[in-house]
Amino acid sequence: MRDIVLVTGGARSGKSRLAEAWAAASPAPVRYIATWRRDPSDAEMEERIATHRARRPVGWETLEAPDDLPGALASAPPGGTVLVDCLTLWVSGLVGHGGAGAMDRVSRETARLAAALNREGRTLLVTNEVGMGVVPATPLGRLFRDASGLANTAVAAVADRVVLCVSGLPLFLKGKDSRP
Repeated sequence: MRDIVLVTGGARSGKSRLAEAWAAASPAPVRYIATWRRDPSDAEMEERIATHRARRPVGWETLEAPDDLPGALASAPPGGTVLVDCLTLWVSGLVGHGGAGAMDRVSRETARLAAALNREGRTLLVTNEVGMGVVPATPLGRLFRDASGLANTAVAAVADRVVLCVSGLPLFLKGKDSRP
């Protein structure tokens, strides 16, 4: 059975911890797909990655897929649980430095992702809700905000449940108010 759950919210809202707890409660094997394009010169982000890594149970398979999230999802064993953390970082990599074709690239890859979500098993996807803050001051910032909104909307459309995490509390926006 297919079960797609999109967990969204603001920064430090508890969305990753919530999705991790739901994945940990699954009796099926868990594949954790990390989407950040690692940069060892970014010490603060490396620290965040280490924190996320330390919270994962030993038996989880971790796959880093900053370039081909749809392919990594499509290769997941059927019936298992997949946790993608996070769509926002994946979109950031797709947007890159902006330029012509960035939104087309995001749209195309998001369509591939939506198709790959039609898999047997539970898929939990974590994403940031970036469109509720101030309007970014730069064209690249506005492009990123718009691209994130496009990706989140496309995934929410195919998700069975959409959960907004606020202050660590889940608010069910789509689907039954049930815990995965």
